[in-house]
Amino acid sequence: MSAWEAALPAEVVRLSEELARVDALLDDPAFFAPFAPFFDPRLGRPSTPMETYLRLMFLKFRYRLGYESLCREVADSISWRRFCRIPLDAAVPHPTTLMKLTRRCGPAAVDGCNAALLAKAAEEKLLRTARLRADSTVVPADVAYPTDSGLLAKAVRRIGACSRRIQAAGGAARTRLRDRSRAAGRRAHGIAAKLRLRTAAGRDQAQATVRRLTGELAALAERAAADAGRLLGNARRALRRARAKAARHATVGPPDAATGRRRGRLHRAVDDLTELLIATRGIAAQTRQRLAGITPDGATRRVSLHDPDARPIAKGRLGRPVEFGYKAQVVDNADGVVLDHTVDRGNPPDAPQLAPAVARVIARTGRRPRTVTADRGYGEARVENDLHELGIRTVVIPRKGSPGKARQAAEHRPAFRKTVKWRTGSEGRISSLKRGYGWDRTRLDGLDGARIWTGQAVLAHNLVKIGILAD
Repeated sequence: MSAWEAALPAEVVRLSEELARVDALLDDPAFFAPFAPFFDPRLGRPSTPMETYLRLMFLKFRYRLGYESLCREVADSISWRRFCRIPLDAAVPHPTTLMKLTRRCGPAAVDGCNAALLAKAAEEKLLRTARLRADSTVVPADVAYPTDSGLLAKAVRRIGACSRRIQAAGGAARTRLRDRSRAAGRRAHGIAAKLRLRTAAGRDQAQATVRRLTGELAALAERAAADAGRLLGNARRALRRARAKAARHATVGPPDAATGRRRGRLHRAVDDLTELLIATRGIAAQTRQRLAGITPDGATRRVSLHDPDARPIAKGRLGRPVEFGYKAQVVDNADGVVLDHTVDRGNPPDAPQLAPAVARVIARTGRRPRTVTADRGYGEARVENDLHELGIRTVVIPRKGSPGKARQAAEHRPAFRKTVKWRTGSEGRISSLKRGYGWDRTRLDGLDGARIWTGQAVLAHNLVKIGILAD
């Protein structure tokens, strides 16, 4: 206990039972090793200690806090400061510092922490692996319900805003660019007004009008992207000249801080416009496909301007037949500890993912499960064969389609049906991750962002579960 902790009453600095258990688990230096490749021991300013960062991330996902609210709550709580190893006279890390650390270390560091926790639990013989169950779900991306017309209208508005940012930073200041935001907005409002019609008589005419306006929106977006492409070329030349000028000035004197900041703003705006134009052209192309009567491939369809990897996924849920985000698989045991999870782009089939997941569990724990069960989406003969080759004695997975009489008899055995009922607990595990740990929506864009978000949530969930088992 530090000096400032000793000077305060015990009731003030005492940790809750859950935080005390998690604090004991995170004291292991094995959790710091995954972050070592991302920091140089000699160069750069000292960063936030990783023991503090890990504890802050646990609090964030355990209590569903944003970065700003997390820092405020930790700054106001003596017990949370003690848990995060932040003295009373020290500042809590800034929210942007936590955001940058999360992105910088990426999914590799989070996966390393999850592996270290499972290895520690296996070493202390806290993991039961006799029975495993698997299920898949959708982790929604942080996007509104996408329509081609809505995305095109947003793209036109953002192209105008991003172009103004470039010119304000000193790039392509004399290049004229027409702002087509109002024209795109009028057409988007016209589409919404026609879609609100309820009468059957005007429905065909409304559909024809919607198709016409959508085509006009696609043409507007294509023209806006073409004009912005010319501005982007001039901005890149201006950025190269600014960098060359800064290199010359660096040889004769100290750099100008204000000029450097403006050059940084120009660089970021150029990068943002480059990505935006790629997305705009892709959305315009898939809109043209749909207008021609061709359904765009879901594996390549853009559903967001800011999240390039989110895809439409049809899981057949009532009320949500199609969701937009990422496909995730969860493998847990009888104690509810998540032993393996994956996040993939699009909607890959479930069946080929089960055997590799079980193999990873065997490698982490050093023990082969006796029973593996999953739902009918995994029900293929090759899946059972792959699992038997891994040494799994009992595979309880209902087959797809219409099984034969022998298979029906096997699936109606009491032991088979009992294990299938136990498997439904994996749906409860996914529900717990979504309600309690943030799997209901990833707040980080891109596939790597989704893997970071879900990995941090699984780490917080497993710390709570394993802490209870270790108590």
